[in-house]
Amino acid sequence: MSYKLKVTRGNAILNFSEEFCQSRCQLIDSESFAKVLRSYIKDIRRRDTTVYDYLHNIEANDAILLEDLRKIFRILLVMSVEDLCALKPEAAVYFENRDIFVRLIEDIYLFWRRLQRYAIVFNEERRIGFQNVQFADAQTEFEKLVLDVYRTMQESAQGHNNKVYRQIIAGVNAGLTVTHMRSFLPYEYRNLDEIPFIESVVIHPPFITYSKRNKRDGIFPEINRNPLEDLKFDEESWLCYPAKVGTYLCFVYFNVKFMAQGVTLCNLFDLASEEEYRNRKPDMIYVYGYEDGKENQCFYHDKENDIMVGLLSASDNFDYFGYMKKMCLTLHNVKRINHHELPIHGAMVRMTLHTGETKNIIVMGDSGAGKSETIEQIKTEGAAYITDMKTIYDDMGVLSLDEDGNVKSFGTEIGAFVRLDDLDAGYSFKELDRSVFMNPDKVNARIVIPITEYQDVIERHHVDMFLYANNYDDAGDSLSFFDNIDDALKTFRAGNRMAKGTTTEYGLVGSYFANPFGPVQRQEQTDPILVEYFEKMFEQGVKIGQLRTRLGIKGNEHNGPKEAAVAILKYLTGESELKVLPEDKDTDE
Repeated sequence: MSYKLKVTRGNAILNFSEEFCQSRCQLIDSESFAKVLRSYIKDIRRRDTTVYDYLHNIEANDAILLEDLRKIFRILLVMSVEDLCALKPEAAVYFENRDIFVRLIEDIYLFWRRLQRYAIVFNEERRIGFQNVQFADAQTEFEKLVLDVYRTMQESAQGHNNKVYRQIIAGVNAGLTVTHMRSFLPYEYRNLDEIPFIESVVIHPPFITYSKRNKRDGIFPEINRNPLEDLKFDEESWLCYPAKVGTYLCFVYFNVKFMAQGVTLCNLFDLASEEEYRNRKPDMIYVYGYEDGKENQCFYHDKENDIMVGLLSASDNFDYFGYMKKMCLTLHNVKRINHHELPIHGAMVRMTLHTGETKNIIVMGDSGAGKSETIEQIKTEGAAYITDMKTIYDDMGVLSLDEDGNVKSFGTEIGAFVRLDDLDAGYSFKELDRSVFMNPDKVNARIVIPITEYQDVIERHHVDMFLYANNYDDAGDSLSFFDNIDDALKTFRAGNRMAKGTTTEYGLVGSYFANPFGPVQRQEQTDPILVEYFEKMFEQGVKIGQLRTRLGIKGNEHNGPKEAAVAILKYLTGESELKVLPEDKDTDE
């Protein structure tokens, strides 16, 4: 990447390998600052703001205006407005309305902070701008530098010091170390060879992103030709996140215009190290944000190379993390089906009770069925009975058979993509330091939060309970079990749920096996596997049942998952009423 700063689609991407400012004057004189200032002037001209009218009456030429402002800002770093005007009388006109000039400085600062800001450095010997400063330390130093420049200019312009200072994130929201390493891709994918790989990610919380969409629509169709054939890629506009999706390796190539979606992957899928992908062919390849002027969303099975391939066009309609996550899982699930394994759209928890017993419970259901919400309530309501509780997976898992034919389950993700609306108030604030927040002011607001260690995700776990999350039916107990396979298969196959606005669907809807990410596209191939696994679970004594979360019934958004959690705990403990731990009261020592 030869650029020093790229401003695109609300993102500001700084290349610290090309330019790393270490002094206030360096920052003002930098090409990156000029580019931000140019973008700011263009923005206020488009919006025809009061500040732009004021500046335009002084200097109509935007290029000259930009240079005038840079000269003024540079001098404000070391002297007052009065001294500046005495030294450069031609600059006095900019301070005829001093309040507006102070507002200008505030405006530029806010414009910068409204951008999603990322720093990139290449992990190579040649580091011109970066100058061998440790990357995490460099981001901290850059943060201090930006704040220092802003505060010095602002206080010089207003003529007095501030009384209150707020140490907010003024530098970058996230930093990436990347490397140019020739991947071990088959010949057909040589067009991807020059795209750099992400080696590490540093996130500065709270990390809040805004996308054009906040819902996902439809399913990903399978096509019979390779969608990446003959595509061209500009290496400066793309990055690769080598993701460990379960035990599979997926090369996720994303357009830097959708940087937030790519960076957020680090909270969901474990980042593979170079040792894990060097000289290894990936199991899956996903290209997100290809600028073809279309709205393609499709996947393909490259049988010759045994690679699942996905493509999504660059479009406002696909600017949502659900499109990033769910395509990866679709590719994963189809590959599992091809290996006679059964993908599960659900969540699994391992609970250790005070008695010493360990119980593994899977709650299955489509988006908005109440899986994550019920698990969070189990943690809260079961504190008096559970010594340890670990989430194995939160959204997508797999049923497989061990060498003895026993049903086992494992997951795909180290994180959770959780709907904020249905969590207890205050939950998101407790997780502020680890979460990525998405569209927090909108319906279907989400957080992406790491919850599980990778080794726990991929370990094969036995299954004690396999439950269908029913969020639409109020006629029945919160927890009930099937006594025959036919009734169980009827409920699980139907995949019904009351749509919660997590997608564009509304009302009571259904999808085959509640999993539109693979089983729907491969229903004929999946159904014999589904029957086989259910037969084995019944034979092996797995309790198969229905959990009424009532999440889709108005007025039950919080009580429904809570009552479902209590029903599970009562069944496991044999208690008719659950005990509540006494509150911890502070005492003076």
